[in-house]
Amino acid sequence: MEITSILKKLQIAELNSMQNSVLDQFKPNQDFVLLSPTGSGKTLAFSLLVSKLIQSDKNLKTQALIVVPTRELALQIESFIKKVITGYKILCVYGGHDTKTERNALKEAPTIIIGTPGRIIYHLERNYISTADVHTFVLDEFDKSLELGFQDQLQEIMQAHPNIKQKILTSATDLDVLPDFVALDNAIKVDNLDSQENKPSIIYKKVISPVQYKLRTLFNLLCTLGEQKILIFCNHREAVDHISELLDDRDLIHDVFHGGLEQRDRELSILKFRNNSNRILLTTDLAARGLDIPEIDVIIHYQLPGKEDAFIHRNGRTARMHAKGEVIVMLKPDDNFPYLPESTEEIKVEEDLYLPNNTPYSTLYISAGKKDKVNKIDIVGYILKLDGLEKDDIGVIEVKDKEAYIAVKRKVATQIIKEGSNGKIKGNKIKFIRT
Repeated sequence: MEITSILKKLQIAELNSMQNSVLDQFKPNQDFVLLSPTGSGKTLAFSLLVSKLIQSDKNLKTQALIVVPTRELALQIESFIKKVITGYKILCVYGGHDTKTERNALKEAPTIIIGTPGRIIYHLERNYISTADVHTFVLDEFDKSLELGFQDQLQEIMQAHPNIKQKILTSATDLDVLPDFVALDNAIKVDNLDSQENKPSIIYKKVISPVQYKLRTLFNLLCTLGEQKILIFCNHREAVDHISELLDDRDLIHDVFHGGLEQRDRELSILKFRNNSNRILLTTDLAARGLDIPEIDVIIHYQLPGKEDAFIHRNGRTARMHAKGEVIVMLKPDDNFPYLPESTEEIKVEEDLYLPNNTPYSTLYISAGKKDKVNKIDIVGYILKLDGLEKDDIGVIEVKDKEAYIAVKRKVATQIIKEGSNGKIKGNKIKFIRT
């Protein structure tokens, strides 16, 4: 597919200077490292490189392996790369997903596999992945992927693919030393970290609060911020759950996202945040990478990360692709956080403010999707046949293989559940369920 048609499909006017530089400097069979800020379009850049390397020979089995540190990032890349590279089978494998489903999908070798290290090794050890034709290896977020704990897994994956001719590494932060098993060969390096074009436009602020008042200060801060879209980072899932209890007590709609949740619940939290069924997401560093939600207005660091690169990746969730964003760090009176700009404004948080309005949307679920021949137009048409329903009552719809999630105005959600259930869409019996 030509780049112009890819951009049209993605509704992007043109490549940015980083992406053009990547295409200009890239050479097949010469390893490649891309450093660029979060939200600057790295996924499109390396997807275009992979599209150049894929061969149309039908006798070839799996040709490219894309390894990422988290499930969420794997799913994000899968969704994106399927829009860039068409006509080839692309499969995502990750922990928490049904192994039998993945095993069946691997019987006819996908051209591209995207996955997390542990799940890739699971399939390699059982010979479910064909490695002989894999010539391209992509390691996204390589700084995180090469941290201690992942290295043994990545070494095992590399050793299982002896015919790799092309390594592509990408990240928003660099590593001083790469482990020997990565062994880059005369690598081309595009370092775009200091580029003004892609530098996020972030306003930094700080809130000073003694530990014993910190939770109350956070709540008052949320009331101050009103109806903005807010991502709150904590260092531990216990803190996430503690804050969630407070917001539940105040009837403030929100969701949580951390490694202690089932995969399905994690995906649903992100989906509802994306479709505006909630405006507040409480999370650990699990959400610091792989979430492509461009409308996030404010990042709050309820607890401070220990390393600067974690701070950078957290902040990369806002001010994406030339948008502006705000980062608020909550500090104790004696804290000295070295990663904050010296000019950071201190803001005072008022007490006894009105609760912000909850989002007007709610998410409904139906157990029919793409494999049932159901699409967004079918769902919209079905809902609009209900008495008194209008197009403005329907928000974002996401249709997956066997299910669909529909954001609707809260005021009509109960009506849709009552009147819309037990009908049929494309021959599939429909029952709407509130998530």
